[in-house]
Formats: sequence, structure tokens, C-alpha cells
Amino acid sequence: MYQIKNLLENDDIRILTELGPFTVIEYLRDLSVSPANAATAYFASEMNVRRRQVICDLKKANITLQAGAMQWTVGNVNATTGIKGVGDLFGKAIRGKATGESAIKPEYTGDGTLVLEPTYKYILLEDVADWNGSLILEDGLFLACDSKLTHKAVMRSNLSSAVAGGEGLFNLGLSGSGVVALECPCPREELIEIYLQDDVLKIDGNMAIAWSGSLDFTVERSGKTLIGSAASGEGLVNVFRGTGKVLMAPVLD
Repeated sequence: MYQIKNLLENDDIRILTELGPFTVIEYLRDLSVSPANAATAYFASEMNVRRRQVICDLKKANITLQAGAMQWTVGNVNATTGIKGVGDLFGKAIRGKATGESAIKPEYTGDGTLVLEPTYKYILLEDVADWNGSLILEDGLFLACDSKLTHKAVMRSNLSSAVAGGEGLFNLGLSGSGVVALECPCPREELIEIYLQDDVLKIDGNMAIAWSGSLDFTVERSGKTLIGSAASGEGLVNVFRGTGKVLMAPVLD
């Protein structure tokens, strides 16, 4: 049996959101400062540049993490590689190489508490069920998820234009039932949600944070011809077709 004190009840910490096994906390002020950096810490806090952390309750679900994301655990907590054999290791290595994510994502089991490293990025909690059971992520956003979710590398529909656009050929896809925690460059309040019903969304730049696995994602010329694309000044754009949802940042990071 264990107790954690001066964490959630600390008056300098507030709970931002809770979903599934995850609780996101935010430090209102950085009190561990010296006279040399006190002014910087003050203005950072005023501009919403604050430390945030994710607390995971393993009694609610086993957790899969991005490698290196764990800060501390307490109670009955066991860490495994999450690898189920040589074939699984090979598949995860290929997927990690393709998506740019860590090939081995440790899995934590038990009934204790797992606390992740603090970050100055914004934490999004998304229930994959709200995306009809399939969610595709922009590179580098994955932080943690319910271990019941399945990971896969999702290939772009047209490889040549993806290479030309410098966007990469694969994205990390999650499917099944469970919650995923993402590290985002902007807060949830600024993200734009676009719902498509047999329609098309075109974005100049990789501002899409996440999108439904049901959407067809390609990289295409903004115009029908090379001359048209050059005249528009946009060049290549990210295109989402079909029925589903896109979560988009208002500006590039």
C-alpha cells in the first residue's frame, strides 16, 4: 500500500483533463528558480509556457509508452518490452524505421501509478473510439496509450508526391478501443476540428495533428498542372478525402 502526497493536492498544480487511465496535470508556476532566471520563469508562466505531466493509473489499463517517457513509478508496476517474439520484434523495428517513432515502446503493467517526464508541450487525450476505432498521427506526437490499441505503419497513397513534398511515406496508426496521449505544439483550445462527409480537405503544410483512418491521405499538386501549381504559389498540399475527422493546428510549429 502506498500514498502520494503533495502532488494532486498541491496548490501550485491543477488537473487539466482526465480520460481513461490518464490524468494530465499542469504546474501553474515554476517555483524552483534562482534570481538569474526568475524573470524568464515569470513571463513564461504568463504566456502559458508551463510544465505538464501525465499520471497513469495502471489499475485502469496497461500502458504503452514512447521510449524514455517514464519519470517514476510507485506500487506494483512491471515494465516489459512489449515484444511477443522474433517476428513481432522485426515488425516493430520496420514500423519504427518507417514512422520515425521508437521501434520498442515499453509496456507497463500492474496496479500501481506511473508518472511520465514533464514537458512544456500540450497534452491531448484522445479516445480512439471517437475516431471510429482508427486514428492516424502526425510524426512525433505519440506519448502513451492504452496497451489494447494496435499500432501499425500507414502508407501514403501516392509515394512519389510524398517524397517530393518532404512529408515522409508513413504515419503511425492506432486502432481498437482505448485512449492515447499526444504531445502537441499547441493547446486543445486552438485546434480546429474539420468533419468531412464524402468531401475533400487540402492543407498547405503538415498542420494536421491527427485524422481518421477512414480518410484517404495523399500529397498532391495544388493545381491540376505544374503551371497551375506554380501560379498559385502553393506547390504541393496535403489532401484528405472521404468521410472522417481531421484535427488541425492553426499554424505550423
